[in-house]
Amino acid sequence: MGRKSIRDIRNEELIEATIIAVHDRGYGVVTMAEIAREAGASAASINYYFGSKEGLMEATMRHLLNKLRRAMITGFAQAPSSLDRLYAVIDANFSDDLFTPAQCSVWMQFWSNAPYSERLARLHRINRSRVESHFLAELRGLLPADRVKPAQEALQAYMDGVWLQVALGALHVSPAEARAAAHRVVDVVLNRA
Repeated sequence: MGRKSIRDIRNEELIEATIIAVHDRGYGVVTMAEIAREAGASAASINYYFGSKEGLMEATMRHLLNKLRRAMITGFAQAPSSLDRLYAVIDANFSDDLFTPAQCSVWMQFWSNAPYSERLARLHRINRSRVESHFLAELRGLLPADRVKPAQEALQAYMDGVWLQVALGALHVSPAEARAAAHRVVDVVLNRA
């Protein structure tokens, strides 16, 4: 693997600063100057690298989506059965690298802004479809056909609810605790509990 370019390093610094600033202040009110200050940069650097606040938010969400994708690939590589792959989907969404209060907050604020931006809405549709298809594929091997879609909807709603509660500060759980609880929910949905 080659060395990172200065641009890549700067992008990562600005994205990490965005996560902190949006979590602390909120996407609707945080300014590019505040994000730049968090990164030890100038607001002009955000414009240079991302074009706008919306471009920076899109890059931040792509960064988080890549974390989710990497966690899914890692989980699937170690999952021989449909049940194991179903747990891997859950585990990826509650991975140590992704499931933090700041990232949950940014994720929820992103989704709430997605209906108002075609660029953000597109990312939302892609992610939602990807997670849905993974759930459906594994649930088809575990449940009768008439129970697959309701089970997928229940599991996605559960995950979204946990992320929202963590983003709001109403729930304080570690990624490991979130994964364990989600496994119990999977077992209930599959009537394995």
